[in-house]
Amino acid sequence: MANGWARDGAVQDQIDDTVMDAVLRARVMMPAGEGSDECDDCGEDIPAARRAALPGTRTCVACQSKRDASIRSVGINRRGSKDSQLR
Repeated sequence: MANGWARDGAVQDQIDDTVMDAVLRARVMMPAGEGSDECDDCGEDIPAARRAALPGTRTCVACQSKRDASIRSVGINRRGSKDSQLR
């Protein structure tokens, strides 16, 4: 695919970088450290199945869903073409 100044294989490199960024972001968002039996936000008990599935969790599913909804992702335009800047 001819796209100006980019070298052959650049599109695949962009895809790979985007996937790697997503994986690294997911790893950073995973709970770490000592978990809790009670939710830090609402005080309700955290189910044993959730504590077993996510060691280190400190929030119940409902409160974690609220936290996740408030996170805004900032995308990076990895395409360097002028056309992508105009869209």
